[in-house]
Amino acid sequence: MVIICTLVDLSYKYMKSFLILFLLLSTAIYAQTPPQPYGAVPSKRHLAWHDVEVYGIMHFTPTTFENKEWGFGDADPKTFNPTDFNADQIIKAAKAGGLKGIVLVAKHHDGFALWPTKTTAYNISKSPFRGGKGNLVKEVEQAVRRNGLKFGVYCSPWDRNNPLYGTDKYLAVYQAQLKELYSNFGELFMSWHDGANGGDGYYGGAKEKRSIDNTTYYDWNNTWAITRKMQPMANIFSDIGLDIRWVGNEDGHAAPTSWATFTPMAPDGKSVAVPGQANYPQSPEGIRNGKFWMPAECDVPLRKGWFYHPNEKPKSPEELFDLYLKSVGRGAGLDLGLAPDTRGQLHDDDVAALKTFGDMVKHTFEDNLAKNASVKANDSRGKNYDVATLLDGKKETYWATHDDIHQATLELDLRTPKNFDIISLQEYIPLGQRIEAYNIEVFENNAWKKVYDGTSIGAKRLVKLDSPVTTDKIKINITKSPVCVTLSEIGLYKKAG
Repeated sequence: MVIICTLVDLSYKYMKSFLILFLLLSTAIYAQTPPQPYGAVPSKRHLAWHDVEVYGIMHFTPTTFENKEWGFGDADPKTFNPTDFNADQIIKAAKAGGLKGIVLVAKHHDGFALWPTKTTAYNISKSPFRGGKGNLVKEVEQAVRRNGLKFGVYCSPWDRNNPLYGTDKYLAVYQAQLKELYSNFGELFMSWHDGANGGDGYYGGAKEKRSIDNTTYYDWNNTWAITRKMQPMANIFSDIGLDIRWVGNEDGHAAPTSWATFTPMAPDGKSVAVPGQANYPQSPEGIRNGKFWMPAECDVPLRKGWFYHPNEKPKSPEELFDLYLKSVGRGAGLDLGLAPDTRGQLHDDDVAALKTFGDMVKHTFEDNLAKNASVKANDSRGKNYDVATLLDGKKETYWATHDDIHQATLELDLRTPKNFDIISLQEYIPLGQRIEAYNIEVFENNAWKKVYDGTSIGAKRLVKLDSPVTTDKIKINITKSPVCVTLSEIGLYKKAG
């Protein structure tokens, strides 16, 4: 009897130890399980676009030589005659400005194609450029790649020169132009589209107004299917995406609250959301819990207009830096309009403005003042999602809370006092945009002082304080999230002069 009791007792002890071990292992395994995605999430091409952050769109057609903003489509091809076109000069200036990509306007509304296309006689081969043997799209594309940038194209669907525009035969022409551009200039990071849809034009000599139904005329579903098939990594930009949405203004900034998700809808009085008609009032902010991951592009000319005009000056480096904070710093992209002059180069003023702006961004963000800080959190999911990942400079690693923790506090001990005026926060966006409210405190005079209240974070949030602060401790309080919290990076910076 004693032996039986002893065996039972031992079995119970072993079973209890086994259960404890099982619970510990289960907890450890659970702690290493990634959080579930929340809402719409970015695709691989979205993530590549988010890495670009700042790029340019380049306008250079006969319109440049007419000193106009929009060409009518009636300019003689011989008008296009730059005296000293230099693609490398333009691209090197862009690179010095911190731009990582160039979208070339291969054909604007005037219909003049900058490559020797088979689709229209109104193209660069009829101009004096390179003795009629030139291909400006190829020259720009090669310069872009030589300098390590990404290349994209814009081919206007509206064509104020083509005699077929407005008829049922034009769509085949436009789609053929896209196919040529998709086939002959390497991998593209963007296929850029806007909402210009018919009006006054030359139309092969018929100076008249031609109107189209922009909800059906360009057959966007099938037209963009060509993009997806031929250039799967090209982000499609337009008022309605499919990948990147227009921010709704040409001022270069998103709204202070900026969601990367969006659901394109027709505006009041319209039936279909297409380029040229969409829900613009919601574009600057986006739509919380929108159906699609569709971050905003903030497009703005470097000068006043998209084309070069000798009476205009570029924006100052300080203005450009402010736009950077209000675009890239709100989870969007900044697309700067570059306008070569009649030589075919960027004006010295533009080159200088870009260089100073690029240096300002580079020197501001080259040294994270929080890099040697120690970080404490009220909750952490496990060692794979530890707070140390917040300062490792890697977007692919992140800190996360347990599934049932939707609020969190992070405290950074900077070890020594640091002086800064910009705070950078980045969510781990492959799992979606989760955080909806947060605040930031600094430790001053032996007390915590709130310096910022925020809403969205997303791919990147750059918080510019009203004035620099000096402190050895900072606290970030995540106060609202529908699911567990993720954060990829934290940075503290001092704006360079």
